[in-house]
Amino acid sequence: MTFVGLTWDHPRGYDALAETARCVNEGRATRLIHWNKQPLEGFESAPIAELAEGNDLLVMDHPHIGEAVAEGCFLPLEDLYSDELLQAWRRDSVGPSSASYYWDGKTWALPLDVATQVMARRVDRIAEPPRDWDELVEQAKRLPVALSLAGPHAVLTLMSMVAGGGGEVGGEGFLSDVEALAALDIMQRLHALRPMGSERLNPIALLEAMVRSEDIALVPLVFGYVTYASRRYGANAVGFSDTIRSEGGKGGVIGGTGIAFSRRCRPTPELLAHIASLLSMRTQIEIFPAFGGQPSARSAWQDVEVNRLWGGFYCNTLGTAETALLRPRFDGYIAFQTAAADCIRSALERRENPETTLAFLRSLWRQARHGARGPIE
Repeated sequence: MTFVGLTWDHPRGYDALAETARCVNEGRATRLIHWNKQPLEGFESAPIAELAEGNDLLVMDHPHIGEAVAEGCFLPLEDLYSDELLQAWRRDSVGPSSASYYWDGKTWALPLDVATQVMARRVDRIAEPPRDWDELVEQAKRLPVALSLAGPHAVLTLMSMVAGGGGEVGGEGFLSDVEALAALDIMQRLHALRPMGSERLNPIALLEAMVRSEDIALVPLVFGYVTYASRRYGANAVGFSDTIRSEGGKGGVIGGTGIAFSRRCRPTPELLAHIASLLSMRTQIEIFPAFGGQPSARSAWQDVEVNRLWGGFYCNTLGTAETALLRPRFDGYIAFQTAAADCIRSALERRENPETTLAFLRSLWRQARHGARGPIE
């Protein structure tokens, strides 16, 4: 029997999995595992239940957990692996990456890949990262500075700024007043100075523009992609660094992916062993970085050779990853995230009063929480 998995169509999401599948399938009459891939937008648009019905394994984003559990999509990992092993993976993973897949008393995915919103800059144009938002706004008057606003990223940028300022994200009010209003004001100032069209670029496109043109010199909060830290990928390497945050503030929103077993899957001991091997130190340190992946193990992020090969990407952003903000995951959050991002983009275009924007975001938030199935925290 060949188990079928679905991942996203990017070297970071596919290449390391394809290599580990090649190794485990080698010499077998029947392949143990085969990975299909689809664009990242496919995961954002298709219902999680539909994706789980068609695959044994699913590489997924943790904000879908509430919906996935409400729909009964996945097998709890406590039924598949020992508590000792699950505890070891939690202990060894970076920041809240492992905790992000724990929901309603169960673990629903293993942390496969870790990314956070970090600062990205062209090091040949900006030698040192700005220390605070005032300095960054001043730089935006001289150099092209872009915000990550496309898709869900407008609201994720706002959430990261609030959390970095020491504010609250979640609860009844969604965002704390002082930090949210300050963040919206900064976003408006940066939006007015932006390179035209940059607001329509997703994180990959923003980073592509940085390495292949002079259009963007800095993005203060963007999901990091390690491939852009090397000149092997483009003419200009991107320097990644920790986010701007106050004492006690959190790092940028955590992203990355986990690997889940769908309800249709009947895992064999061989499959369970193979998936467990993806989190082994050898795979995390040697295979994932070599094939453009971003490992979840802290030991890989701290490894001297891994950092040497990838421009210090990991050690320069580890502080952000370890303190990263874990965004909400309740059933209905994804729809809220989409609506909230649309609201913020419109507000920035209209130069809307931050108080008005925050009030509308809170209205969307209350509606989403009210309609949620299962836990909301």
